[in-house]
Amino acid sequence: MTLLAGAQLRNKDRRDAGFTLIELIVVMTMMVIVLGIVFPALQGFFHGRVLDNEATRFLALTRYGQSRAIAEGLPIDLWINSKMGTYGLEAESGYTETQSGLRTYPVSPEIQVSVSPPPSISTMTRSNYWTRSTTRVAALPTLRFQPDGFIDESSPQTIFFRQADSLIRVVETPTHLRYEIQTGPSTVRR
Repeated sequence: MTLLAGAQLRNKDRRDAGFTLIELIVVMTMMVIVLGIVFPALQGFFHGRVLDNEATRFLALTRYGQSRAIAEGLPIDLWINSKMGTYGLEAESGYTETQSGLRTYPVSPEIQVSVSPPPSISTMTRSNYWTRSTTRVAALPTLRFQPDGFIDESSPQTIFFRQADSLIRVVETPTHLRYEIQTGPSTVRR
């Protein structure tokens, strides 16, 4: 009889050690409610990160293009194809006998890229030492980096990155030496 009483106690201990089905259902219901409350806030967080990352990647490519133009001593074009959702970097053809090193970068499908028109030529004060030759991307808006480090006057001053109701601008600085990110009406991030 002692043996039977010991076995019954062990069985009772095993039943008390786990969770009941009702307890598991209550915990799962609470997790679904918390996730339903937190998910919209997280969705907005990730929404903004994609836009910011794309603008930052584009800004890094402008810096790379400018450095490459100075190092190689020839114009480098950063072209933007809004319709195809791509942009890329290419050495100006005709200045080198080697391949131009065309590189294409896709834009996230959630983001739209647009370009402001370049300023009119009659208001230019900067000199242009290099003339534009025909390239594979001649019909597309192009940021051109000169071998002296300046941005060509025919380059757009503002590139817009849009995602739903969010907007980030990549804007040429007044010194014509670089581009910077603007997120608000006057906020500039370097």
